[in-house]
Amino acid sequence: MGGAVSAGEDNDELIDNLKEAQYIRSELVERAFRAVDRADYYLEEFKENAYKDLAWKHGNIHLSAPCIYSEVMEALDLQPGLSFLNLGSGTGYLSSMVGLILGPFGVNHGVELHSDVTEYAKQKLDFFIRTSDSFDKFDFCEPSFVTGNCLEISPDCSQYDRVYCGAGVQKEHEEYMKSLLKVGGILVMPLEEKFSGNWCLETTVGAFELTKITRTGPSAWETKKILAVSFAPLIQPCQSESGKSRLVQLPPLAVRSLQDLARIAIRGTIKKIIHQEAVNRNGNGLKNTPRFKRRRVRRRRMETIVFLDKEVFASRISNPSDDNSCGDLEEELREEEVATPPDTKPEPPVNFLREKVLSLPLPDPLKYYLLYYREK
Repeated sequence: MGGAVSAGEDNDELIDNLKEAQYIRSELVERAFRAVDRADYYLEEFKENAYKDLAWKHGNIHLSAPCIYSEVMEALDLQPGLSFLNLGSGTGYLSSMVGLILGPFGVNHGVELHSDVTEYAKQKLDFFIRTSDSFDKFDFCEPSFVTGNCLEISPDCSQYDRVYCGAGVQKEHEEYMKSLLKVGGILVMPLEEKFSGNWCLETTVGAFELTKITRTGPSAWETKKILAVSFAPLIQPCQSESGKSRLVQLPPLAVRSLQDLARIAIRGTIKKIIHQEAVNRNGNGLKNTPRFKRRRVRRRRMETIVFLDKEVFASRISNPSDDNSCGDLEEELREEEVATPPDTKPEPPVNFLREKVLSLPLPDPLKYYLLYYREK
């Protein structure tokens, strides 16, 4: 689903639109969205649609609309060091953004129904770690993905601080979802409101309410409705030939090795040195690369579009920032006249951490280890 905000020409412009429409409201969430390019999680032939506020599905690969992910990120109230479980983790796009906030001492697990999508997510994660400068600007909690039905998680698994389900949850599974949550934790999921179609079909779309549930005690809950949404529902488990369900074993909560802890500490120290050098140089630390002023686009209520292979489902959602006024046309025209100089482009951002590590008087293997270098 999606279509709540206008399309952008690049990732930054998409985030600008989400921020202007009040889907992104906190600086922490904004930084995570800007750090992960949505187009990197698309197949090459579909990348022209990456910056549209639309859901995308091709075969088993799926991405929710950016406005949905931003509402989810805001509702989860993420903090460093928390544990996160992503049910229906898909391409790993959301898990990577969450990992930038959780930091090196968080827990970041995903469960995906389709094995080919799990492999796709692992490839995209490896690409992000090897190529993205954002990996060096943040302390990253690397996601771990497993294949299985999220309704068959082993009952002896650990509970989590934050849980998100990326498929529509039927009322009968609400208590199961709550059981995955620690006291004080937050669960965000599309919860069944109305019935639409046959739940046995994977391509069915139902009407749900994106819901935030906070566990305030062992048997106490606070519930908040966020947004009316349309999602394909959870797929019911299939029993094996022996008649038993296939329990999903989540990754163990492993203790970091001494080498990992040393690397995290060294990278953190180098970042502090870089920041202090910048403060001494210009008085206010490192500045973000400036983005040029772009033409303001009028926001209108849009149709929600869900792509399901060859089928298209359309419905309407509420835009929290719908502007009922027509605005001042002359002012808008004047804003459109503000154009970026045609031959002026921003300088590419400098990866200060990488430059500093490579300049250290250390053996190359140690430098690459500090940079999480992965030779394939």
